[in-house]
Amino acid sequence: MNVRNIFSKIPECVPNELFEDIITAEHCKIERIVSEGHASPKEGDWYDQEKNEWVMVIRGRAGLRFEGEDEITVMEPGDHIHIPAHRKHRLEWTASEQKTIWLAVHY
Repeated sequence: MNVRNIFSKIPECVPNELFEDIITAEHCKIERIVSEGHASPKEGDWYDQEKNEWVMVIRGRAGLRFEGEDEITVMEPGDHIHIPAHRKHRLEWTASEQKTIWLAVHY
């Protein structure tokens, strides 16, 4: 058994969002995401995922927008949200002054 730490092995520079699988199983995947000033590529691009996602901000800050909503959902450390499959959303921003670390569960 190996103990791993969610804060370990984070690169100094993160030019692209970093997605790392922690656990993968037949119907579930848990991953760590590291962002640093990242956002969805361009206005009008939406994530439309096949599976449900539960996501939590461990460190940093981020803003999510959901299709059909005007307000940005701001997420701070400890905040988590359930995103049902096919609920279109986009990443409007992540903190640029520090890395944002997410824990995501896809099921």
